[in-house]
Amino acid sequence: MTLINTQIHLVSRPQGEPSTANFARVDAPVPALQEGQVLVRHQFLSLDPYMRGRMNDSKSYADPQPLNTTMIGGTVGVVEQSMHPAFQVGDPVVGMGGWQRYSVVDANQPGLLRKVDPRLPLSAYLGAVGMPGVTAWYGLTQIMQPQQGQTVTVSAASGAVGGAVGQLAKARGCRVVGIAGGPDKCAYVKGELGFDECIDYKACPDLKSLLTALKAACPQGIDAHFENVGGQILDAVMLRSNAFARIAICGMIAGYNGNPLPMANPSLILVNRMRIEGFIVSEHMQLWPQALKELGGMVAQGQLKYRESIAQGLESAPEAFMGLLKGRNFGKQLVRID
Repeated sequence: MTLINTQIHLVSRPQGEPSTANFARVDAPVPALQEGQVLVRHQFLSLDPYMRGRMNDSKSYADPQPLNTTMIGGTVGVVEQSMHPAFQVGDPVVGMGGWQRYSVVDANQPGLLRKVDPRLPLSAYLGAVGMPGVTAWYGLTQIMQPQQGQTVTVSAASGAVGGAVGQLAKARGCRVVGIAGGPDKCAYVKGELGFDECIDYKACPDLKSLLTALKAACPQGIDAHFENVGGQILDAVMLRSNAFARIAICGMIAGYNGNPLPMANPSLILVNRMRIEGFIVSEHMQLWPQALKELGGMVAQGQLKYRESIAQGLESAPEAFMGLLKGRNFGKQLVRID
């Protein structure tokens, strides 16, 4: 019997905020496997802010998502069929299968498919022990390089990346202050993730009030910062940063729908001799094994905590993605496909 694959395609470029009209469901037969290929049945799909940038037909660090093709995305699942000796039916695997129920993977190509330890929850390989966790680890250890006793701040602190940054920094003896949206998220960041403080940016509607909150939470200034949002939050952090502060730029979600993000005080980069560096974690694959070893060990021992928001069914992916861009998710945003 021929398997039918359900896919979600990008069918038009969003103008500003994405809408459900930019996506379409497509059903297509699963092709027969060729030598060296593996068929994966996906269980979870990862939704991430970077996907918004891929929807634009503009110059960026990666090619735009082609129209009328399956949306890109990280997936975890199990091997359904295999014509490759390294993969057996039933193996749990992680890859970039996209917004679809099945994917056919050329397992001879390095890095496209990776077997995972079944002792950890499968969904964790899309979050704490996956790309978001490695993103947090790289930005913290390779760019921010905080020392024990220094103050670290993190925007989008309740998210999959931000939450991991803070816990990794706490494990290194730092004072950690998160920035998140709403009292519930801030309570989670402090109470469950163990941050020292958390600022509710929704209660600080302008630069002055946000800076006041940062001064209270960071009396010794800011030595290192992990940026997921940009805009006013970054401006406030820069005003509170110490000399030789390091800022890792992971995302600029405040501008993903086309809003300009001018920097209010760029002279602070010179005055404070600051290091501000953007990075794309997929460009540093040589460090992933080191990162995953630490992250996996911490999750296994209960030292790295995380929360997941799970949408049910592949057809819910567009709505869940739009909610992610508006901060409606709590922790890592996933879609349960099965």
